[in-house]
Amino acid sequence: MERNISEIITHFSIEGDFLGFEKNTTGHINDSYRVLTSAAGHPGYFLQWINNYIFKDIEGLMNNISEVTGHLAEKLAENKSLDFKVLEIIPCNDGKKFYLDADGQYWRMYTFIDQMHGHDVVDDVHIAYEGGKAFGIFMSMLADLPANRLTETIPGFHNMAKRLETFYKSLITDSADRVKDIQQEINFVRKRAAQMLGIPALIAEGKLPKRITHNDTKFNNILFDSSDKAVCIVDLDTVMPGSLLFDFGDAIRTGANTAAEDETDLSKVDINLPIYEAYARGFIKSLRQTLTEAEINNLAFSARFMTFIIGLRFLTDFVDGDPYFRTSYPQHNLDRARVQFRLVERMESKADKMHDIVLRSLEIEKAPVI
Repeated sequence: MERNISEIITHFSIEGDFLGFEKNTTGHINDSYRVLTSAAGHPGYFLQWINNYIFKDIEGLMNNISEVTGHLAEKLAENKSLDFKVLEIIPCNDGKKFYLDADGQYWRMYTFIDQMHGHDVVDDVHIAYEGGKAFGIFMSMLADLPANRLTETIPGFHNMAKRLETFYKSLITDSADRVKDIQQEINFVRKRAAQMLGIPALIAEGKLPKRITHNDTKFNNILFDSSDKAVCIVDLDTVMPGSLLFDFGDAIRTGANTAAEDETDLSKVDINLPIYEAYARGFIKSLRQTLTEAEINNLAFSARFMTFIIGLRFLTDFVDGDPYFRTSYPQHNLDRARVQFRLVERMESKADKMHDIVLRSLEIEKAPVI
């Protein structure tokens, strides 16, 4: 779609005159552009087209981001010693948080955060520790913001019962004639389904608190400064009510896997315990005052929970003929599912060690500084 960026920018309250823009190519859902202006010393702006095919309630989404960034800004103003940054929404000229153009396309703008970088691969315990600490800080500052102030931007995103129901229906339909190829994977799912419903049951019973969670805790959603200190959490589209376990588990699934997401040699798939421990220590350090006993007891298991649910989504998409996830070859989603399920198995074999690391990290971070 051809877009008149220079015209779209005129609808936002920017400083200085528009000088130009450059497209950011790292995103997979929203199209992003860095906008430069004549304002002296200003880093510029970050303009985004919002994908309203995936995000149906744009007003709810932007209200969520406004609530969260506003709350974080207040917390940082109260604690000036905390070296952390928060996204700053640039309003439209009419005061709205987003612009709807004549073609029915939605746009938003942030102040650009300059001189920062991200990490796609986590191969250093320092980076893992900083990442865990950053997401922990993010959640700890939001701990007193009521979760019911936010809407679900993607309803049922981590709803295990719904994902299982969808999978079983897909097996019956078998629209792509692929069920015959996945009997081992079907058995894997059935064997663990009841156990995987444990966390949702605890949430429904109120034993696990509903919190405001990020829900997409990949490491490339953390910005690091030049000294590799994590200082900002970005990509807030999926921030909504959920469980702290979702965020911890998904970060471990993506950051501590020793293999690529579509690795075909499953012997390469394992859980990197040093990376896991470093992340857990950073995360617990930032959240030790707010973690409940139920969250602590399920923190290690949450990595298996999130790995299983993503594997289930890949497998369901394979059965359905790959309508959701982009694939490069016919068995791509099946390979992805097999990696996730192998990672679950490796986590099962190290479950006691993973839980012991959580408990040890908690004691380390509780200890007084001498």
